[in-house]
Amino acid sequence: MSNESNVNSVKNDVFSTVEDTVEKQVKSAEKSFPNYQTSVTSLQQEYTEAYQNIVDSTVALQREFANKTGINTALPEATENAVNKTNEQISKVQDVQNKIALATIDATRQNIKTFNENAKAFADLNKSVMQSWITAFTPKFS
Repeated sequence: MSNESNVNSVKNDVFSTVEDTVEKQVKSAEKSFPNYQTSVTSLQQEYTEAYQNIVDSTVALQREFANKTGINTALPEATENAVNKTNEQISKVQDVQNKIALATIDATRQNIKTFNENAKAFADLNKSVMQSWITAFTPKFS
């Protein structure tokens, strides 16, 4: 009976409770990841569509106003070229910005992976040090 209570007390120790609690929390978080990814993707798509609709509506309204009031909307070729070149440069900057953001995310992921590997090694090292101390101070009976 005392052996059985020892087993129960070991199962219900603080370390087992922490491990069980953390495992449940991690599993719960992992279950939500796909939902967050879907929601963020959907939000980005809605934002892009809304932005496009606002631009289209604004341009259509201004075009109609200009046509009805007889405002000259002709654009000199030099201005059109400047706008096109500026737009190309903006696209290049956005491309570089996206590459930097993705590289930063990848570097962060790699850093976390490295930290995780080092944490395991550090724990193993501490375990060895602890075992050495225990061995050094444990009385030996012959």
